Amino acid sequence: MVLLLMKYAELKAIRETNPGLKPTLAIIQVIEEILRLNEDSRVHGIFLHLPQSFLSKSVRNAIKPQKDVMVKVTLVRGNLNIQNFLSCNSSLDAPLVGKMAVLLGLEGPLKVTLQFLLQNNGMMVQTRQWSSKHFDIEISRAQTPKPISQLAQEIGLLPEELEAYGNTKAKVHLSLLNRLQHQPNGKYVLVAGITPTPLGEGKSTVTIGLVQALSAHLKLNSFACLRQPSQGPTFGVKGGAAGGGYAQVIPMEEFNLHLTGDIHAITAANNLVAAAIDARILHEATQSDRALYSRLVPSVNGVRCFSPIQMARLQRLGINKSDPSDLTPEEIRAFVRLDLDPEKVTWQRVVDTNDRFLRKITVGQANTEKGHARQTQFDIAVASEIMAILALTDGLGDMRARLGRMVVGSSRNGQPITADDLGVTGALAVLMKDAIKPTLMQTLEGTPVFVHAGPFANIAHGNSSVLADKLALKLVGEEGYVVTEAGFGADIGMEKFFNIKCRTSGLTPDVVVLVATVRALKMHGGGPNVTAGVPLPKEYINENLQLVADGCSNLKKQIQITHLFGVPVIVALNVFKTDTQAEIDMVCRIAEASGASAAVQCHHWSRGGRGSVELAHAVKKVASQKNHFQFLYNLQDSIVEKIRTIAQKVYGADDIELSPEAQAKIDYYNQQGFSALPICMAKTHLSLSHMPEKKGVPTGFILPIRDIRASIGAGFIYPLVGTMSTMPGLPTRPCFYDIDLDPVTEEIKGLF
Repeated sequence: MVLLLMKYAELKAIRETNPGLKPTLAIIQVIEEILRLNEDSRVHGIFLHLPQSFLSKSVRNAIKPQKDVMVKVTLVRGNLNIQNFLSCNSSLDAPLVGKMAVLLGLEGPLKVTLQFLLQNNGMMVQTRQWSSKHFDIEISRAQTPKPISQLAQEIGLLPEELEAYGNTKAKVHLSLLNRLQHQPNGKYVLVAGITPTPLGEGKSTVTIGLVQALSAHLKLNSFACLRQPSQGPTFGVKGGAAGGGYAQVIPMEEFNLHLTGDIHAITAANNLVAAAIDARILHEATQSDRALYSRLVPSVNGVRCFSPIQMARLQRLGINKSDPSDLTPEEIRAFVRLDLDPEKVTWQRVVDTNDRFLRKITVGQANTEKGHARQTQFDIAVASEIMAILALTDGLGDMRARLGRMVVGSSRNGQPITADDLGVTGALAVLMKDAIKPTLMQTLEGTPVFVHAGPFANIAHGNSSVLADKLALKLVGEEGYVVTEAGFGADIGMEKFFNIKCRTSGLTPDVVVLVATVRALKMHGGGPNVTAGVPLPKEYINENLQLVADGCSNLKKQIQITHLFGVPVIVALNVFKTDTQAEIDMVCRIAEASGASAAVQCHHWSRGGRGSVELAHAVKKVASQKNHFQFLYNLQDSIVEKIRTIAQKVYGADDIELSPEAQAKIDYYNQQGFSALPICMAKTHLSLSHMPEKKGVPTGFILPIRDIRASIGAGFIYPLVGTMSTMPGLPTRPCFYDIDLDPVTEEIKGLF
């Protein structure tokens, strides 16, 4: 909101000739809308709050004279000189004296100007910054996105490469990679962060603000690649992941909710596997070999034949026969009996909701299941191995092969059972055929965004898809920039980005942007607990340089972690209204002294792209320099040594401690030939250690490995650290209390 300022007499003249007039103001950020606003009878004044370089003669002349509102401010030798350019011949029919005016979201000379003029006319003035999370949706709604077909044309997509889902989002076909295979890649930028508070520190907003600055202000091709948010945090504590303020993806309601249905496809595919597992256990337990065989290979119109996936199973068993009537009784038994051990099923059902009561359940209690009950659990959908496969695959063929390799449990004689063995792989590929295509959207300023895949970083590898990054790097061209984000702190999301995602994709980043906030640094310096939904304690509102200085230990550690991989790092300080200049300067000074190539303050939330111009310049400069990227460990190292390397070099642990169960799993994976896979640690994101309450840089601890699981299809081993759960729970007051729908306008309220 910006207050429209008009001289009293001029406003009054318009009201006398137009009694029904109710003056309102539209603020535009997309210049193409000027002509539309000219014809909108609800808009009585157009105020262009744009950089001077954007205010060309053609832009000014596009506005109808009766709607043109402009205030020009110049500062000459410290004296404020104001010139009013008001061509709106109107005025209010009531005096301004004694009225209250609230200026929201303004900064600098413009705020001073409006405040001075209003007070000079006898009004009382309050100035406030946008501070409520609920303004995000209002900002999003105030901007009309470009038609997705127009955005696609601007970035070089052909019409046949686009699959529209309405007017604001579309799937992009993977055939684009073939068409642009000879196009050089652009620069590759990773946004990571320090260890966050439960509120998050704004990596998504930094990512969006940065690409807006690169595109609109530095005039460089740029693309953001983001994860699709889970409904767990959207309706739980953290809210959505579209960014916020003037650095967000729009429409944010579509981004944060169902999008194009990828997570629903993953849920359906995952639970089809779970249903197949329990059904197979039941049928094998209640039928003879011959009965199973006649049902698995039925006679259709007098003809029996194996399906292609059944032929593949026969080949894995070493049975080189294609006629079902040729199999011996021993071969039939080997073919029909997976002999899954119910106690060794590792595949879980999933749902995209935080539901703590699904962490441990019993299935098969109905009489129709004939006593075949077993204990199992639900994970949140984004923890599914199928989500990880979507994020790491490089095409349909590769995805289908990965889906087939997924290990769902062990037989009673210790052999791994896969989705291929269940015969479900082809059906999974069908369910996922559209989900493999990245979704194209845009930022508030019209910069393109790919939204694809959404694995959590604490219980999965925490990065958007390889395919989205590859497509974007081709589209921006050699001089362009692709900015992607790794979940949570650099110790989790960034480490997995390098050791897992970069190994899979073959891509290497040019620079890391490490996001920090004064708020989080104060917490690491010994400040009181930060709780979502509860007002911040005074330590976070008032200046406290000692807390900031002490908390910078975490920032230094995260810079050191980045340097382990040989990549330069820029610290982006996400500035909040409660931060003082002394605190901001201290953080930037310590960051640069600790090895950051640059440290800049960012105001993208309140200013959009122009609030990240300094960061964009720093990224452009540092990304052009040669780096020395390296992985943290060799894949041929033992599973134990790879875990120990991460624990000691990244987390700062003295050593690791394996539970007997974890050690048994390692022995089993070594036996099955899975030891050469990378490691994906499942660990709390609230501390460098396994103890969420330990802030700063904990030392002197032993990292406990409670259990180890294998995602063979995705291609990694993931140890469970401490009490880490793969199903979050809801808090006392979840976000859903504030979310509602207007039944008349169908507008969503309270989403952030």
